[in-house]
Amino acid sequence: MRSPLQRRLGLTAVLAFLLAVFGLAPSASADPAPTTLTFATDSATTTPGGTVKLSMTLTNNKTYDVWFVYQTIDPTWLTTQRPDLKYSFTGCSLATAAGSTPCSGTGPNNLGANYGATIPPGQSRTVTLTLQVAADSGCNGNIGFYSYYYAEFSDTSNTNGGPVYTPETRVLCA
Repeated sequence: MRSPLQRRLGLTAVLAFLLAVFGLAPSASADPAPTTLTFATDSATTTPGGTVKLSMTLTNNKTYDVWFVYQTIDPTWLTTQRPDLKYSFTGCSLATAAGSTPCSGTGPNNLGANYGATIPPGQSRTVTLTLQVAADSGCNGNIGFYSYYYAEFSDTSNTNGGPVYTPETRVLCA
């Protein structure tokens, strides 16, 4: 036969166990990052003189507008080790509901302005850069980039991310 003290201790242990399992268990789903940056290319390979479209999509996962974005894009270390690979960004366009519009500029720095006006919660903006491989470029090398970004929201919070890597483009010779 159990004493009243043993019954209370047993009841307390059962209650503590139930609270630990049901009341204090961590949630299985994690909050998404405030913003995500993804890259895609329209081709995995090109030849000297060819072009590849590099698309960057910034998604706002917060409940506030993105007001400001600053982004850099730089060649990977392996890309810089191949001085025979010659390329440049020659075009930039922003996808809008009315079609593509030219970006505010091209080049490897300060791509943030290219995302256009505010990005509402749950929406994305896609910017496409045209990567031009020079006609006299070397072959059998990969061209890849990485990016860091910083975003500010209308609730005065901010976030940053990176490095985010692009798919590599292989330069083939015919």
